[in-house]
Amino acid sequence: MAKRAVLFANGVMPQAALILPCLRPDDFFIAVDGGLRHLRNLYKTPDLLIGDLDSATTAEVEGASMQGIEVRRYKSDKDETDLELALLAAIEKGFDEILIIAALGDRLDHTLGNLNLLTHPLLAGAKVTIEDGVEEIFIIRDSAEINGNPGDVVSLIAMQGEVIGVETRDLQYPLRHETLYQEKGRGISNVMLGDRAGVSIKSGLLLCIHTRSLGVHTRTLG
Repeated sequence: MAKRAVLFANGVMPQAALILPCLRPDDFFIAVDGGLRHLRNLYKTPDLLIGDLDSATTAEVEGASMQGIEVRRYKSDKDETDLELALLAAIEKGFDEILIIAALGDRLDHTLGNLNLLTHPLLAGAKVTIEDGVEEIFIIRDSAEINGNPGDVVSLIAMQGEVIGVETRDLQYPLRHETLYQEKGRGISNVMLGDRAGVSIKSGLLLCIHTRSLGVHTRTLG
């Protein structure tokens, strides 16, 4: 199995019992500024520490450097957020699967910004997921298979305008070659009928939020 980059952002950290099952032994861990503490609390060592590091203490940064961890420090007056820099670093290192932990939180501006980062053009060829152990959030550019349980909630939200030709499979409220609009709630709160569901689109960017009723599952993108 190819290695995967797992980014720990500085948002609200889900319970360890929800996140640990999502991790693999060969994951490449990227601590995004204060996300370093989230990794430490899971007794994990980052492979890369990145950001302006204003949320990490001097002792934490120096300790990481002394451990031989790669540290990329940026000025605080930069155009990119720390998470954006981490995503670009993961792409630069050749990862085509990226999992993001602790990207949601109390600050709405950060949460919305992080969700919009999923639409970044440089991520188009990668499988990128925001994960909190209950919800998985990702962009559909072509098609996706969602694995879960009957009763799981699947919400589909148009990003950057309209999404054309939306077709769903094995969801309670089917969409058949329909158009979803960014300003309308047509795709919110659909329900999985079985263990798998499918979504495909003709054009656009579709945000998918899969809220699980039980456990952690996986998905595949087309």
